[in-house]
This record gives sequence, structure tokens and C-alpha cells, in this order.
Amino acid sequence: MTTRRRSLALIGAAAGAAFARPVLATEAPPVDLALVLAVDASLSIDDGEFRLQLDGYARAFRDARVIHAATTGPFEAILVTFAQWSYYGSMHQSVPWIRVSSASDSLELAAAIARVERRMGSATSLSGAIEGSMALLDRAGAQARRRVIDVSGDGRNNNGPDPVYARDRAIARGIVINGLPILSEDPWLDAYYRARVIGGLNAFSRPANSMADFDRAVLEKLLLEIA
Repeated sequence: MTTRRRSLALIGAAAGAAFARPVLATEAPPVDLALVLAVDASLSIDDGEFRLQLDGYARAFRDARVIHAATTGPFEAILVTFAQWSYYGSMHQSVPWIRVSSASDSLELAAAIARVERRMGSATSLSGAIEGSMALLDRAGAQARRRVIDVSGDGRNNNGPDPVYARDRAIARGIVINGLPILSEDPWLDAYYRARVIGGLNAFSRPANSMADFDRAVLEKLLLEIA
């Protein structure tokens, strides 16, 4: 090959590399949504109430409407993880990231949530829940069109920084925080979530009037978040 032809070949190869970044084998295909389910495990939640939260999420991911919403977006898949939180810095990822692109995936996720064992906490740190959820989103393992933190709990922040600071950092990163406040202990908790916890594009709070009302609230919220 002449020097001129060799130069042209190198230029062509460089131009191709600039427009076609090689995809690494470890990169997962993109998804429509990366969703963190962040569930309150503080002392204000007894074991029965914690189990009601688990069962509510597990039943929701067995619901045909949720499965349809999760698998019919542009990428036909979402990523979901389940974590429990209480005091500041206590965030624990109880179910790893699971890709839901079929009914069997959703049922697998439901079964994994139902098997979660509680890690008993103490205080209530909504700021810690948001910060811990952001860290989990950083480790999702795939690019997502939307990133959402789904926080459920029955109390106000009483440990760690005010949640507005963590919320604002999440919003600045394009992350949406939705809330599922349980009003059995504090009938004004929904207003608190709206003022200091939720945020981002189309963020919303969907309260449960009691623990017995949790199933309805979580199903409605998931359908809105996913769709």
C-alpha cells in the first residue's frame, strides 16, 4: 500500500470510530425506566406493616396492567430495584436490579420482593432514602430514558439533613422523586411529602390512607410511574 493510500485508510478508520463507538459486551441494552422502590423500615413501621408494604409491591408486579406497562414502552423493558431505609446512611438494597421485559421477569421480581427480610431500623431519614436511591441509580448498569425514586413511608424526616437538599440534588440530575406517604400516623404527611420530598418532571404523591389502603395506592402509583 502506498503512503497516500495508507494515510487515507487511517483517516477513514478514525472517522468511523468517531461516529460508531464500539459497544462493550458488559453494557446492557437501554430501558424506558430505572425505578428504585425505597421502603420505610424505621421503628414507626411494625413487622406486620412492613410485610404489608412488601406484599403490596409484590402483588402490583403480578398485575397484568403493570406487566403490560413495563413491557410496551419504546425499549420494551424497565429496571427495578427494591431497598429499605430508616436512619441516615442505613439504605440497604434488598433486591438487586432486575430487568423486566416479560411477564416472567415481572413475576420473578414479585417473588424476590416477597422474600425480602426486614433490616430493623430506628429513626426516619427521608434525606438518607433519597441519597441512597441516587447511589443505586448510579449503579443501575443500563441507560434509562427516565430515572425515578419511589419513596414510601409513614413519618417525617427526623434524622439527617432536611430532605429538600437531597431532593434538589436529585432534580438537578434529572431524577424524579415520587411519594407514597402512609397517613395512618400523620394525616398531614401528604402535604409534607409534596413540600419537602417529591420533585422533578411530573412528580406526584399518591397517599395511602392507611396500611390497609397500601395495595390500591401502590398499584395506582406504579401504573402512573411506568406508563
